Amino acid sequence: MKEWRARSTCDPGLPTARAWVTLASMPLNILKLCVGIDEVEQLRSVQARRLQEQGALRHFTRHRPRRADEIIGKGSLYWVIRGYVQVRQMIIAIESVRHEEGKRCALVLDPQLFLTEHQPRRPHQGWRYLDAVDSPLDLPAENVIGPANLPAPLVRTLKEIGAW
Repeated sequence: MKEWRARSTCDPGLPTARAWVTLASMPLNILKLCVGIDEVEQLRSVQARRLQEQGALRHFTRHRPRRADEIIGKGSLYWVIRGYVQVRQMIIAIESVRHEEGKRCALVLDPQLFLTEHQPRRPHQGWRYLDAVDSPLDLPAENVIGPANLPAPLVRTLKEIGAW
């Protein structure tokens, strides 16, 4: 495996707090469409039921990430819901499992959901890598005024018309 030297870079396009980043210490994330889910609360209830039934949250994919070492314990799964990244979950582990159709990969997820800034994304097949510098920021849990307390459809509409 190729070793990358740690280096710092300045990205003027990022907010001030994230402008200087060390590339070697940045986690790698995964971006995935959340098919069949319309709202974050729906995802929360579906996952709560699965957690109770199965004891752990596992999301199955066909292909194992080749860069799994950069993801496990540091990276997150960013969910695209109705065309926007809205929420993320930490990836605890990546397991290989046997399935009726052959080998599959299971992303073991932390049950806690973190709301993120709404970031528009086009539909894609499967999952994609998402670098930390390209990932949306988490919303504060106690955001008095802002997207954390607004309904998701309203936030989407405000983003679409350029008001936010």
